[in-house]
Amino acid sequence: MEDKVQLQRFELKYRVDESTARAIREFVSGYLEPDEYGLDKPDYSYRIHSLYLDSDDLRCFWDVFNSNKNRFKLRIRYYDDRPDTPAFCEIKRRVNDAILKQRCAIRKEVVPQLLAGQLPDPSYLLSRKPQQLEALQEFCRRITDLNAKPRTHVSYLREAWVSPGSNAVRVCIDRKVCSEPQFTPELKTTMENPVMPFEPEVIVELKFTGRFPNWMGDLVRRFGLRQVSSAKYADGVALLGERRLAPETLTFLREDFLERLLQRHQVPASGRATKE
Repeated sequence: MEDKVQLQRFELKYRVDESTARAIREFVSGYLEPDEYGLDKPDYSYRIHSLYLDSDDLRCFWDVFNSNKNRFKLRIRYYDDRPDTPAFCEIKRRVNDAILKQRCAIRKEVVPQLLAGQLPDPSYLLSRKPQQLEALQEFCRRITDLNAKPRTHVSYLREAWVSPGSNAVRVCIDRKVCSEPQFTPELKTTMENPVMPFEPEVIVELKFTGRFPNWMGDLVRRFGLRQVSSAKYADGVALLGERRLAPETLTFLREDFLERLLQRHQVPASGRATKE
């Protein structure tokens, strides 16, 4: 699998209903082409899984909650449960308004050793490019600094449209975002009792590496899109209840803070999970 991830980009997020999402698909099809991985699938969509890592005091979650401009997330991303396909160690950083990503492809069978604290080894990697080893080393350094451990499994269906001949512009339409606690390094593709923080809404992401394309401005105006926070990891944690994900003695979230977070994301009371 060729890795075509955008390593540095700007990213704008919106939430829409399904009928608007389909109209947006029709609009962007005049400028972009479907991602090759979704070509033969319903709604051009493929499943994405991420195992998110965080500290005992959920520092990554809190950085999103507090809207810190310079923050990062640690995750292992994968697309299926086949042992012969890669997993990707990812550091996704926000620096002011820019998104920066470091990512490396590793063999799935080494994930438990990696998360148990073993030193990164070039044999873990699927590529000999120097930047791949650098990314793995930085990923492991941040795990060590945070004492980060698996916290949640997040999964969703992604419909992606890309600029022909390059990856400079992408439009992603993400549906059925699911999140559940996970404290083991297993790369699962099933869930038992997930929460769905954005249902019935669909997340639309506009991603570009250079100037904001004029046609994207036309898209935003035509559909009356309003930019809104849609953090899949953090919103999942908010609904699951942070006390399910961190030790009681290190839980600092007060009820009024949680209420403000839920209000900010416009989550109706009926869609909230009961905290334990």
